[in-house]
Amino acid sequence: MSMFCYQCQETAKNTGCTVAGVCGKKEDVANMQDLLIFVLKGISIYSTKAREFGIENDKVNKLVFDGLFMTITNANFDKDRFIEAIREGLKLREEIKDAYVKAGGIIPENLHESATWTGNTVEEFEAKNDSIGVLATENEDIRGLRELVIYGLKGLAAYVEHAFVLGYVEHSIYAFMQKALADTTNDNLSVDELIALVLETGKFGVDGMALLDKANTTTYGNPEISKVNIGVSNKPGILISGHDLRDMEDLLKQTDGTGIDVYTHGEMLPANYYPELKKYSHFIGNYGNAWWQQKEEFESFNGPILFTTNCIVPPSKKSTYADRVFTTGSSGFPGFVHIADREDGKAKDFSEIIELAKTCKAPTEIEKGEIVGGFAHNQVIKLADKIVDAVKTGAIKKFFVMAGCDGRHKTRNYYTEFAEQLPKETVILTAGCAKYRYNKLQLGDINGIPRVLDAGQCNDSYSLVIIALKLKEVFELNDINDLPIEFNIAWYEQKAVIVLLALLYLGIKDIHTGPTLPAFFSPNIAKVLNEKFGLTGIGTVEEDIKMFMNK
Repeated sequence: MSMFCYQCQETAKNTGCTVAGVCGKKEDVANMQDLLIFVLKGISIYSTKAREFGIENDKVNKLVFDGLFMTITNANFDKDRFIEAIREGLKLREEIKDAYVKAGGIIPENLHESATWTGNTVEEFEAKNDSIGVLATENEDIRGLRELVIYGLKGLAAYVEHAFVLGYVEHSIYAFMQKALADTTNDNLSVDELIALVLETGKFGVDGMALLDKANTTTYGNPEISKVNIGVSNKPGILISGHDLRDMEDLLKQTDGTGIDVYTHGEMLPANYYPELKKYSHFIGNYGNAWWQQKEEFESFNGPILFTTNCIVPPSKKSTYADRVFTTGSSGFPGFVHIADREDGKAKDFSEIIELAKTCKAPTEIEKGEIVGGFAHNQVIKLADKIVDAVKTGAIKKFFVMAGCDGRHKTRNYYTEFAEQLPKETVILTAGCAKYRYNKLQLGDINGIPRVLDAGQCNDSYSLVIIALKLKEVFELNDINDLPIEFNIAWYEQKAVIVLLALLYLGIKDIHTGPTLPAFFSPNIAKVLNEKFGLTGIGTVEEDIKMFMNK
């Protein structure tokens, strides 16, 4: 096989992509991503040892979380960017190694090869790929648990990167990420020890989401319950996708007064809920749906598109929009113009996008109306008395956490049908792009409480945890699992993985995830996770609703 990747839910035959990624990445890019992860492990071996001497290298910290973020599904397809990151990584590995030795550290024998391998040319990089990919770990149980940790770290990297650009830094999280990467090279760790590492990854997942929540809400205010326009204006627009709120802010400031309107797409929808962002009059609303529908929606939008993070779908050869797509941050695609990172904390320069937008016609309207969101923990806790009363009177019998990701598979129609068929005495708590399967359905409300409460982006799953913990306190329960809350979560990529690990760490049991269990769950690992945590897949809509409602 020319590559191997099974980190996303749509991996070929639910076993692994071996020729090209279902996501659209080519084998050369997949292999460079594997090599970058390999190099990050070597850096992490030395940086973890250096911390024993009080050495903290900020350049190493940033490269590790940026490098992990770049390899998330649908984030970056640009081979040259990975080659550049690998070279920088090898340079920083030697820098942190030298600092460790100068501080009195002793280089141990039999170091993992990731800490010693050197290469410089593309040919050397390509030759190395044969021996360092996912399948280099032969035992499928050990392999699956190592990859589960790594994929969790990739999701965590996205969250700490977003916090970092807002000025929020947490060295304890960086230290753990690097220690965990180093631990995935340790052949002496048992299955039980690796499961403990998985849960520890979940613990830092909670910390990472809390850090980002603090960064976002301190900078932009607590999300407000908001009606979001899904129609269009008659002015040219820029469509911004992804998750980075700082990029959103920079774009709104630079387009203010230019006659250019701004729209969100996909996971950027929750930007419409933040008071410091929604105050801009040219911030029109949201255009379109989840990431996988972008080919049709980008055609009809007519203006420039900016990707701030992952969720890129490679355009077809017949597309008319490819020359008006831009990337920034960890995202990238060959042929798309890439907007450089900030210098010295200043704003990014989006002038090229703005000038292009001025030459484009207004978006073609694809729908009209409004959707309601902004039910993050601060807002929902304000409704606590109303919610508790509805539960006590039987008006609300169950809450269903249906957070996570959307995707292309027809099997994901399950989540629309599940939402439609839920009894009227139930409320859906959601975050992430999974919401697009049901957030435009007319499901009504219960005593004024909408039956779909959207907390925000995938990282805002933290809000759902805070809400559950608050309800546990209000109802004076000892165990969060005694709440009338069920977890039926859709996953697609690695940010959903870290959310799952965070929930497991918090002791939440009987989580259902789908539409399929991860391919990196070996049969033994799936069995262990089921026995320890009740983690399982989905069944039919009718059977699952009956099972949940009778619990």
